[in-house]
Amino acid sequence: MSGYIDLLKTRGVARIISAQLVARLPSGMLSLAFLIHIERIFDSYGSAGLVLAATSVGQAVAGPLTSRWMGRLGMRPVLITTLLICASGIALIAFAPLPLWGYMLVALVTGLSNPPIQPAVRTIYPKMVTSKQLTPLFSLDASAQELIWIMGPVVTVFLALQISPVVAIAVAGSFLILGGTWFISSPEVGKVRIPPSKHRIGVVLKNRAVLLATLTGFLMIGSAAAIEVGVVAVFGEGGAEAGLLLGIWAIASLVGGLSMGHLPIGPWALTRRLAIIFVGMSMAPFALEFWWLAIALCVAGIGIAPALAVMFAIVSASVKFSATAEAYGWLGTGQLIGAALGSAIAGFVIDDMGPVGGFYTAIGFALAATVVGAMFVRWHPDLRGRDASPLPDTEPVTTIS
Repeated sequence: MSGYIDLLKTRGVARIISAQLVARLPSGMLSLAFLIHIERIFDSYGSAGLVLAATSVGQAVAGPLTSRWMGRLGMRPVLITTLLICASGIALIAFAPLPLWGYMLVALVTGLSNPPIQPAVRTIYPKMVTSKQLTPLFSLDASAQELIWIMGPVVTVFLALQISPVVAIAVAGSFLILGGTWFISSPEVGKVRIPPSKHRIGVVLKNRAVLLATLTGFLMIGSAAAIEVGVVAVFGEGGAEAGLLLGIWAIASLVGGLSMGHLPIGPWALTRRLAIIFVGMSMAPFALEFWWLAIALCVAGIGIAPALAVMFAIVSASVKFSATAEAYGWLGTGQLIGAALGSAIAGFVIDDMGPVGGFYTAIGFALAATVVGAMFVRWHPDLRGRDASPLPDTEPVTTIS
């Protein structure tokens, strides 16, 4: 823990982590809020899954594009424009009565305009700390973001079920505006310049480490999205249990990330963490009761933040600085497509066979992630004895003084 405390004492680190966490808190709120809101309107988890899928597909398409635009137009112009459009879309879903196709269209635009805060902050990190601090910083970031999944679901379920889903969506939009403004106004956002990429969009996916992280992230988050829909289907209309379970899950991930953050990253690091997630997911369907699901999600959660930290590190260590934003954009795209497919498939399977269908869907995605990690282990760089700093570009890059 002393290493993490030293990191937080580094100039600007605590502030930039806090700002991006507040700005991204809606990530832990909007899926559940949209799910409950749309399910109540149309009385169908399948319809709700389609709206969630539209949001995720929009985010997936936008990820690499907006990340590249930050290199050409600057971080702040891109972040401000996307923030305004995204907040407007959230307000429409909350307050405008629309047909299903209308909600899907607005959700798609909302996803397309999702501010690229995650690629921005992970591109800034290597310019804020020493090379030896970078891998622990990625672990701290992956662990800290679990606060999004601890607070987000609990707050959302309470607001949506005790007051109104509209209120839950509005509160999430408020966090986006406040946190996004805080992040955009941070000095680091103005001081770090991303060199424009010299390659066509998508070329970075030829890097095997980036492709491995994108594929496994797609499958892992697909599993997580399916579990979320399954938990809501079991408890969502009966009280706060769904939010509490998802909060417990996130706490387990936070503990896993902090406890494994110091471990060396060898070639099998990602596969081991994915296997932990699969074991936990496989336990869930045996009893759809609160305490059993809490145990299963604790086991699964222990592997999530550590797996994300490994993905961030192997991507950072494998590409040039000018390509990091786009690489993280593709990583986010893979995860969002996984979320779209996981939530949509789980929604329809739940409509067909009940809440247990969401857990079976999650198990399938988690198994596939573990198998892919094992099959392509040669694509995984060995970072034992190495730092995770991006490869240098030939041109000078502005850094924080």
